[in-house]
Amino acid sequence: MILVPQHFFLNNHFAVEAELGAERLTRILAPAGRRSAYTWCEHEADEHDFSDEQVFQHYMRRLSQRGWGQFEVIELDSGKGCATVHVRHSVFVTGRPEKARRKACSMFAAWIAGSLEFVAQRHSIKAWEVHCAAEGEHAYCLFMATPDESA
Repeated sequence: MILVPQHFFLNNHFAVEAELGAERLTRILAPAGRRSAYTWCEHEADEHDFSDEQVFQHYMRRLSQRGWGQFEVIELDSGKGCATVHVRHSVFVTGRPEKARRKACSMFAAWIAGSLEFVAQRHSIKAWEVHCAAEGEHAYCLFMATPDESA
């Protein structure tokens, strides 16, 4: 594991985001985030003999413990490939030097999709940020994930 101070990661992330734009940066990072989440869940499920739902819960707990935010699984149907996740105190909201007033945590969507693809054994999960605490109207970020019927 490579440990990087939060301010170092965030300063670089926000600088690249300013250069490329938030949507483009998310599009660029999404495939790696999705693959990374899938691989991590695959390893942890094997290592700890977790069930599908246990490994998804474990992944959300580890994201929380590593300082990305406080991830809470509200609903999970691993058989259907559906989930609802709240994220409170997202690093992309609390660590931002200025108010975003827009969705700022969409990078998490790829992680949620990738981990759910592993537990549901489907390679066609779409996840998206419904609303974000950075928009100034919500206390938490809300993510939904469902099977991507268009894939």
